[in-house]
Amino acid sequence: MENSNSLRTDQALNPTGAGVLDKVVRDVSAALEQRNHDALISAIEGLHPADTADLLEQLPADDRKQFVELSGDGLSADVLTELEEGVRDDVVDALDDSFLAEVVCDLDTDDAVYLLEDLQEERKKEVLDAIPIGDRVAIERSLECPDCSAGRMMQRDFVATPAFWTVGEAIDMMRSRDDLPDDFYEIIVVDANYHPVGTIGLARIMGAKRPVTLDSLMHRDFRSFSSGQTQEDVAYTFKQYHLVSAPVIDEHGRLVGVITIDDALEALDEEAGEDLLRLGGVGDEDLSDTVAETAKQRLPWLAVNLFTAILASIIIAQFDWVIEQIVALAVLMTIVASMGGNAGTQTLTVAVRALATKDLTRTNAWRIISREGMVGLINGLFFAAVMGLATWWWYDDAILGTVLGLAMILNMLVAALAGILVPIGLEKVGADPALASAVFVTTVTDIVGFFAFLGLAALILL
Repeated sequence: MENSNSLRTDQALNPTGAGVLDKVVRDVSAALEQRNHDALISAIEGLHPADTADLLEQLPADDRKQFVELSGDGLSADVLTELEEGVRDDVVDALDDSFLAEVVCDLDTDDAVYLLEDLQEERKKEVLDAIPIGDRVAIERSLECPDCSAGRMMQRDFVATPAFWTVGEAIDMMRSRDDLPDDFYEIIVVDANYHPVGTIGLARIMGAKRPVTLDSLMHRDFRSFSSGQTQEDVAYTFKQYHLVSAPVIDEHGRLVGVITIDDALEALDEEAGEDLLRLGGVGDEDLSDTVAETAKQRLPWLAVNLFTAILASIIIAQFDWVIEQIVALAVLMTIVASMGGNAGTQTLTVAVRALATKDLTRTNAWRIISREGMVGLINGLFFAAVMGLATWWWYDDAILGTVLGLAMILNMLVAALAGILVPIGLEKVGADPALASAVFVTTVTDIVGFFAFLGLAALILL
């Protein structure tokens, strides 16, 4: 029979979904309520740091603070680096400076920067002052780089060698060092000025004879990043060229750090999630945000939507005399606007994603615009026939069905074109297409939909 303790650990290490983690959350909540340190440590024992971070994110803010106080040294550095920003700030605020300094010393530079970057300047200085000079200088230099840049993402621990070294010398050097990075995949070959000139995968080194020179093994067509490049550029390059690591250089071309695949994947996930949230007009919101924070982030875009709704209402008001005479228009006009809005959102989602992945470029823009226009026209014709016939049957009025069909064709064509042209235009003027496109596209489809339907009704039916 399988030991129950080993089963508990296996489940914790490999949670099968919300059910297992929910049980851990309940156990942790009970331990916190009883202020039982041993029960808390037992509940989280064996959990992967990422799962412990998920657990913390599910707890209320007050329980997180109590979790930190009660767990003591049971809270590992790896857990802190897995937390989303809002929860990270809550947890870091609950740590004392000396413990935070110890945690930072155990982390790679990029993870240390993640924990310290949003601290108040006074506290940040106190924590940095408690860190050994070598680690402190590396972290301070990374903190000087722009937010969401390659300089913030990179590790400053790496292995670099000159090109004239042999494989044997490189291996002996790595074996003699006690400060190798925890995880690295390549050796970076540098020249006399410490400029990277090539990279060599560890597998290639281990498969070569000791007398072979690194110059004969290195790849010269490697990709590198400047410390000021955006994490969006980094994520795209790693995805596009299937990189596992890449050197980072300063303004003089000297090697200052390395970005590895785990950090690039995290940036890629963050950028994709950010675009998705912004398309919905909710900014950088997290589930851990308070009611006040969430309301504050959503309110501006709701206000913008209110303004656009007023514009649409003004258009309707211009045709109130038409609606008074043909009441059926009030029932049907929302169908035109709604179908146009949905069609525009479909095109917009594809366009924003294509711009983010750099698949939509100046070279193929007009081809994609033409394609989306044709798709909008075809869909418009199809649904115009469906709703035109339905309206004819419903109201026994073929002309009313024709008006509805014509308005739907026009609005779905305009919606498709707006869904592609608006994000392209916003990107050209330097705005974030994901953040502002939805508002503009919805405004266009509402105004065109109402104006086309009511205007055609006034022109044809009266």
